[in-house]
Amino acid sequence: MPDDVIAQLLELARWTGSSRNMQPWHFIVVRDKATLKTLASLRPNINWAAEAPVGIAIVLDGEGTQASYDEGRLTERLLTGATMLGYGGGVAWYGEAEHEASAKRALGVPDSKVAHQIVLIGKPRSKDDPRSYGPKRGRKPLADMAHYDRWGNRTPK
Repeated sequence: MPDDVIAQLLELARWTGSSRNMQPWHFIVVRDKATLKTLASLRPNINWAAEAPVGIAIVLDGEGTQASYDEGRLTERLLTGATMLGYGGGVAWYGEAEHEASAKRALGVPDSKVAHQIVLIGKPRSKDDPRSYGPKRGRKPLADMAHYDRWGNRTPK
């Protein structure tokens, strides 16, 4: 993946809104195949991460509601940015505390920091989700979600 694409994604992430403007984040750009393989081996359902050309690990200064909110915003921003630049992305969540500790060791993250996930970026092979498990992919119809003026009113005025 070209360096300028990574730079654009990092710049986009840097400008993500942050609760109380704390910006409690750091990014580790991971291109090393051995490191990606190590992270992918933490849990069976993230083994696909070993095939990605690059990952951007999100490291936070602490835990809590505000940090979780910011982490979600960063993740969405990176994934949307990748799509807009002609790439695709996915999120590999490390899992339980022991998996997170292993990921932090592999990435050299200090114990005082929090690292839950890595956002993987690459050229998509397909728009179809290859996983056979889990809920049906895609989006629910807007008509099932939108209410106008009051709950249950499905018709805009």
